[in-house]
Amino acid sequence: MKFSLFAHMERQNPQQEHTELHEQFLTLCKMADKGGMRAIWTGEHHGMEFTIAPNPFLSLVDIATHTKHVKLGTGTIIAPFWHPIKLAGEAAMTDLVTHGRLELGIARGAYSYEYERLMPGMDAWEAGQRMRESTVLLKQLWEGDCSHSGKFYQFPATTTTPKPLQDGGPPIWIAARDPSSHQYAIDNGFNVQMTPLWQGIDEISELMSRFNSACEQSTNPRPKAMLLHHTYVASDSNDVDLAATELSRFYNYFGAWFQNKRTVSQGHIEPLSDEEIAGNAMMTPANMKRDLTMGTSSEVIDQIKVYEDLGFDEYAFWIDSGMSFDRKRASLLRFIDEVMPAFTQE
Repeated sequence: MKFSLFAHMERQNPQQEHTELHEQFLTLCKMADKGGMRAIWTGEHHGMEFTIAPNPFLSLVDIATHTKHVKLGTGTIIAPFWHPIKLAGEAAMTDLVTHGRLELGIARGAYSYEYERLMPGMDAWEAGQRMRESTVLLKQLWEGDCSHSGKFYQFPATTTTPKPLQDGGPPIWIAARDPSSHQYAIDNGFNVQMTPLWQGIDEISELMSRFNSACEQSTNPRPKAMLLHHTYVASDSNDVDLAATELSRFYNYFGAWFQNKRTVSQGHIEPLSDEEIAGNAMMTPANMKRDLTMGTSSEVIDQIKVYEDLGFDEYAFWIDSGMSFDRKRASLLRFIDEVMPAFTQE
């Protein structure tokens, strides 16, 4: 089992300075690098203080100057927001600048809030179709003289400049949930990133089942499978309870952004009341404790060993949580010092 960090800047209130958040974000990334994690993943979001990440390539180039060993992954590029020529070129340039450390995670996106601002009228189905059409073009553009006439994109023969540093281009990961997405990824030789969000082991097992079924139906070699999950390594049981309350609040806000029904001003969504949070039976602290990867070091080790037995190759520690920086840092340090040594990472 290999381990990686999935992180963004996240701003809870207008009193927090972006400069301070940036320094804290880099501190976590440097911890991951020094601690022996395989990769750092950061994604793409727009107009949301909840997740600050307007261009993952820019973020990764920044991280590259502060780290030495970790791979640098987009987790994930929202493919419909990028023309394939632009995406191929910026990925290649990032791979060159980071000395071949780039890995390219790609998704269709999730927030209708972003769709209606960057691609008005586009829904999740169209976003997925755009992703599938464009992603298969990336390696062709890196190889050179790629022309295309599709439903969403048409262009004459084009070659990415510069070329990626890695032979064949950066590894590509597809965020997959439904069976057809798994099949698309595996049939095209892409790795697969799976995210059960707030859902627990039943969902994790089902995602791996879909991955295995797609592998069985493909003649391609089995690609890598990564599990991305919210994680908290606690100092004791009281700390677990506090983290569960914090993650419950995080997921209530995640759900509010996803539903796209509340007013947003200055990048902040209209606050949820205590009554609204308490009334959400799906995302209670008790459910967070049951379904997320959280507990003391020994408990988290036991949980991740289950994921390893299911067949996952990589576990991504999702640290976004609305917690204070000190609490994030303490949890990540316990993960590096106490959890990771329990696993073979060759």
